[in-house]
Amino acid sequence: MARFELQWKIKARQAGLLIREFLKDNHISKTALTDIKFAGGFIQVNNQEVNVRYVLREGDVLQVGFPEEVPSEGMKGEDLPLDILYEDDYLLVVNKPAGVNSIPSREHPSGSLANRLIGYYQRIGLKSAAHIVTRLDRDTSGLVLIAKHRHVHHLFSEQQRSRKIHRVYEAFAEGSICPDAGTIEQPIARKKDSIIEREVSEEGQYACTHYQVIGRHKEFTHVKLKLETGRTHQIRVHLAWLGFPLAGDGLYGGTRLFIRRQALHCCSLSFEHPILHKTLIFEQQLPEDMNCLLSQSNGQ
Repeated sequence: MARFELQWKIKARQAGLLIREFLKDNHISKTALTDIKFAGGFIQVNNQEVNVRYVLREGDVLQVGFPEEVPSEGMKGEDLPLDILYEDDYLLVVNKPAGVNSIPSREHPSGSLANRLIGYYQRIGLKSAAHIVTRLDRDTSGLVLIAKHRHVHHLFSEQQRSRKIHRVYEAFAEGSICPDAGTIEQPIARKKDSIIEREVSEEGQYACTHYQVIGRHKEFTHVKLKLETGRTHQIRVHLAWLGFPLAGDGLYGGTRLFIRRQALHCCSLSFEHPILHKTLIFEQQLPEDMNCLLSQSNGQ
């Protein structure tokens, strides 16, 4: 499992292409190709070493081996729980609990999802960095997509730019949101004099959030949200701007009387598998703290 490899059987319509052209058509970046050629990878046709000027013929079996990845020396693997919902040779989908960073920070240098991934990779003998495709804030729970290899991460990054990775969230927003459905299109920028907080600002980047009310309660509105863009803190900022901050979100004006963290959960994730080319859809129910608050509100 140390080396990541891809293999293709050349079809009639692909015959006559140089390997260099074929690999470009299959989204192998120039950087990746340079690494393959000069940093310990290989290119073979029918089990024979060739270079990128080889002209492909119908029936050829082209194999590309990528160099072994070396995890960052500063990223320590840790033997901590990792809730894996799906795994194959190319990717993982995990359920991240609230209170866990996606990557280490100065305030929380250990215990992150990345630390847990590296620890898991060490146990299964996979040499790879922690390629987290869809990060969540520390106190946001739910589904996270992870690429096992740098090239797979590159393919997912292309999907993200094309908005082909779809995430849906459930949240509890304080107050009563009206109307029942809507779209928030407001640019988001980093707040002046803060390295963490964001705000709606004309100087910011375009951001678009769709929402749908799915339940109304005494203290909050239960909403489902879908993002067109993926700005930092987007849902939190947009709902606060609308006047309905997330319950528990002290950074953006929410109260912690009912829940101790922002009530935000990634409940649905769908995408096209970048290697197998099939659509994968995952759903994850609300975690215990949000479900408990929902049950209490239903009982009032």
